[in-house]
Amino acid sequence: MKKVTVPQLGGSVERFEELKKMYRGHFGGEPTRFFSAPGRTEVCGNHTDHNRGRVMAAAVDLDVIAAVEPTDDGVVAVKSEGYPEDRINLNELSVHEDEKNSSAALIRGVLAGFKERGYKIGGFRAYTRSNVLKGSGLSSSAAFEVLVGTVLSGLYNGGEVSAPMIAKIAQYAENVYFGKPSGLMDQMASSVGGFTEIDFKDPENPVINAVSFDLKAIGYRLVIVDTKGNHADLTPDYAAIPAEMKAVAKELGKEYLRETDKREILENIGRLRASCGDRAVLRALHFADENERVEELAKAVKAGDMGAFLNVIRRSGESSYKYLQNVYANQSPAEQGVSVALYTASELLCGKGASRVHGGGFAGTIQAFVPDEKVESFVAGMEGVFGKGSAYILDIRPFGGVEVEA
Repeated sequence: MKKVTVPQLGGSVERFEELKKMYRGHFGGEPTRFFSAPGRTEVCGNHTDHNRGRVMAAAVDLDVIAAVEPTDDGVVAVKSEGYPEDRINLNELSVHEDEKNSSAALIRGVLAGFKERGYKIGGFRAYTRSNVLKGSGLSSSAAFEVLVGTVLSGLYNGGEVSAPMIAKIAQYAENVYFGKPSGLMDQMASSVGGFTEIDFKDPENPVINAVSFDLKAIGYRLVIVDTKGNHADLTPDYAAIPAEMKAVAKELGKEYLRETDKREILENIGRLRASCGDRAVLRALHFADENERVEELAKAVKAGDMGAFLNVIRRSGESSYKYLQNVYANQSPAEQGVSVALYTASELLCGKGASRVHGGGFAGTIQAFVPDEKVESFVAGMEGVFGKGSAYILDIRPFGGVEVEA
């Protein structure tokens, strides 16, 4: 496991000093270890990971940090700022139905995942603090899961549990214990860090290629805009996407869409429309095209071709809007904050840069790549619509889950 200093992390010493005070105030002891796991941004590959597709993603400079002290009482106690303390007994790691959709479920799931894969687990006390915006599409839940896995790796496994393995255990916790059918992209991007192209054709052994790409050097910034959308009751909308894609795959005699291709979908489109419905077919076609776009984007990045990069981002966003259909929820047509944000971004960028729905969709955020000369006016314009502090200028973080030197 990589160890970094606070300056390398891009954070402030004061933030960790405050965290230590919070730990002392709650637990009464003194933390001995510090850890951090970042949020992530999906750059291309919208809703492809759960059907073993390709994605391009990056860790960002917002993170969850933890002050930690190992214990020998067989209990993991985690207090997150602003939330009640979670206490998990190491002898009780089965799924608790009453914990679904809670942080306790994520902690219990990561502990169970470590134990089931033969890694050591043990007790600890942790106080966590996050600046990863909840519901922002930056994957605060994945960052939290990866943080717990990074702590267990550092405290009890000599820091030797690989970043991809921590990601897989984190996904297991979210799928089985938390109850959200997410793919592996969120956790992998948070755990591995940097700018990465990931191929999930074999999810047990994903192909991960680090990509060197400095947006700031090219004269662009990444801006995430929070539309303040309501994420309540959207789990069925998220779950329908992988379910419908897999229904198309099943009709073609496959388990995942990655096992088929666009040609086969189009050759059988009449039968697929009748058996799976039009939306499922459109989502399957989005998957096929999006997989190809990730390859295009990787080539553009490696060539340093910003024009080609922006072209792919625009096409990805258009496909998500028209074919994947995850920009707003059908049951709430009056709430279309993401659509409003995309229109506003187009007006503010005036043909320069690019924007698209960010993350799972339906509510929440958009992602924009904004040229330097337009950043100030872009942020001001977005905040004029969605409120002060709704637009965040982010940097790419070069590493994932890490231990922070005291």
